[in-house]
Amino acid sequence: HLVSMLNPTALLSSIMRNKNLFIKIMVLVSYLVMIIVNALSNILPINNLTTVQVSNSFPNLFAPAALTFSIWGVIYLLLGIYSVYQLVSKKINSKLSNQINTLFIISSFVNSTWIFAWHHKIIWLTVLLMLTLLASLTKIADILNQEKLNSSEKLLYKIPFGVYFGWITVATIANIIIFLVSVGWKSDPVWTVLILLLGSVITIWRMHQDSNLAYGLVPVWAYYGIWLKHTSSSGFNNSYPLIITTVIICIILLIISNLTLIFKKRVI
Repeated sequence: HLVSMLNPTALLSSIMRNKNLFIKIMVLVSYLVMIIVNALSNILPINNLTTVQVSNSFPNLFAPAALTFSIWGVIYLLLGIYSVYQLVSKKINSKLSNQINTLFIISSFVNSTWIFAWHHKIIWLTVLLMLTLLASLTKIADILNQEKLNSSEKLLYKIPFGVYFGWITVATIANIIIFLVSVGWKSDPVWTVLILLLGSVITIWRMHQDSNLAYGLVPVWAYYGIWLKHTSSSGFNNSYPLIITTVIICIILLIISNLTLIFKKRVI
């Protein structure tokens, strides 16, 4: 044992193994912190405001119905499965996990910090944090694109991070709009139409860039939520037909793009 400890190669190997184990543990820890903070944000709630109440205090025409945010349950479930599996499984692609785990840890702590900034209505900070979160998920997607993944690896990596990335792509646009509203910008139909079209172009481009159906389906859900908000009596009650028409067109284009991925057999 003493000889091995004096061997620099063996010592370095031992340190690296411990470092990788530490990072794997931190993935689960950062995930649990993110879950706890998000739960407390509505249970307490933080700063006596729920997440939805903060959102409603900055009314805008891009906002989706409250039902749409239920996707967070799916995101957290998928990320939870990954967080546990990457720690306990001996079959996992350690090289790939090592590349993305640090980014995942960063994204989880940024997510938690965003909650505090949001509930205290420090909107400019939420934009910076959201952009950081988006950047980390973009980097993860870029890393996955460089790998030849087998079927099980596609399920483990591309689905959870694809759904998460898809939602944060749309959420970043929404966050920027809320910042603009917070500094006096008026959310009007024409600008909303342009933003909807831009958002659909960005997500369609990215879903084909990643060949990821999990990513591509999320904007469909997000845009459905916007349509629901605009057509329901508890929302905008059909007051903006131009926006409704644009949302429907965007949803059709997004669905066609997803079908294109399926027919090309480049899904997930």
